[in-house]
Amino acid sequence: MKKTYVIDTNVLIQAPYALECFEDNDLVLPLVVLEELDRLKNAEGEKGANARAAVRYLENLRQKGDLLKGIKNQGGGSVRVEKNCVNIPLPDDLPDDKSDNRILQVCMGISENSKKAQIVLVTKDLLLRIKAHILGIKAEDFTTEQISDEDEQYIGRTEVFIPEELVSDFKKGGADITGLYQVDETGKKIPVTLHENEFLILKPDQSDRKTLLGRVKKGKAVALKYQKCKPYGVTPRNVGQYFMQEALMASAQEAPLVIVKGMAGTAKTFYSLAVGLEKVFNNVTGEYRRIIVCRPNAQFDDDIGFLPGDEQEKIAPLMRPIIDNLEQILDSDEEARYGDEEELSDKVAEIFDRGIIQTEALNFIRGRSIAKTYLIIDEAQNMTPNQAKGIITRAGRDTKIILLGDPNQIDKPFLDKRTNGLSYAAKCMKDSPFCFQLTLSAEECERSALAMDAIKRL
Repeated sequence: MKKTYVIDTNVLIQAPYALECFEDNDLVLPLVVLEELDRLKNAEGEKGANARAAVRYLENLRQKGDLLKGIKNQGGGSVRVEKNCVNIPLPDDLPDDKSDNRILQVCMGISENSKKAQIVLVTKDLLLRIKAHILGIKAEDFTTEQISDEDEQYIGRTEVFIPEELVSDFKKGGADITGLYQVDETGKKIPVTLHENEFLILKPDQSDRKTLLGRVKKGKAVALKYQKCKPYGVTPRNVGQYFMQEALMASAQEAPLVIVKGMAGTAKTFYSLAVGLEKVFNNVTGEYRRIIVCRPNAQFDDDIGFLPGDEQEKIAPLMRPIIDNLEQILDSDEEARYGDEEELSDKVAEIFDRGIIQTEALNFIRGRSIAKTYLIIDEAQNMTPNQAKGIITRAGRDTKIILLGDPNQIDKPFLDKRTNGLSYAAKCMKDSPFCFQLTLSAEECERSALAMDAIKRL
């Protein structure tokens, strides 16, 4: 049945192409949405850019006809602007001078004038969806960019059995993955579906040999290439870190995109910085020119002009976690690390003064083509899907992009663990030969005994 969708402003701010995603259904934009787009079009960062993109899309439609009457869009449905419904009564505690309530008026007005059409409000605003429900209006989230249950469960690694006769093949050059299997509760062998670049924990099925670590490559299970490496003196402490090291150490030609998810304390940022320093300092081939670190916290996508100083001074407070990790990497002696605070501070400052590591706000990455760079996006769960797409498509020649984050720790409005840019990128890039991805478990937290105990208890 054909539906009529009423679109909220926040949908267009997150996904300016959203009007193309509703197939042959009819779309309605309340006039107040245009007013909000007008107010936001000069905003800094992603918000302003997406508002301008949405306005340009509407202008292209306007040139084809009358937006008040409705214009056919690419999917076969129509898009129109609704300026009426101002006299539709709302409950006394919902003043009609608020934008959200004006949108509710439009939904109610269209419903009254078109009894046959199914009216659905599409908004990222949870409270607006609740108010719509109270008024008997059907409301939904914009789900085009939302990951599924299956996508959410993919962790980038799996445990399988390997027949004894394939172990030697695995060690020499790779074993055919069709020979790998798992077992059910009864002990019966069951085939396993594996994805390109998925990491493997392989257990020989006829001996007590130790577990083998590998990954899927072009239909074969191959051994880890960098298992014995110690990037910048750092040694893996668990299976997850061995897999993470493999992904990070792989060249930009083999693995130009790495996605690592996991809770705080699993050494995502620490290990990424260690490998970056190894590649820049100790790689004689000059694999990368520099390391760039971004942390797209909520503040990064807003105007950062309220902070004093230039760009680096403005974002310095938000980059403190990077400094904390560098202090641990640059001084590996845990007993004497903070014995001379001034010397340690000088070591960190030298890294930045020499331009080996640069820190940038996410909104300054827009529009650039970044070449021969080791690019770390920390806290990537605070990106929108559109931002993730923008970052990944900015990768120039010989650039490696590392997206790090915890989808369960979202700081940005209208994003959640299924709609954020980190999860969206992981879904879209699964099975790509150019992407390695991995989810670190709570048991792989290496922060402290207290942190590990708190994870289990809290």
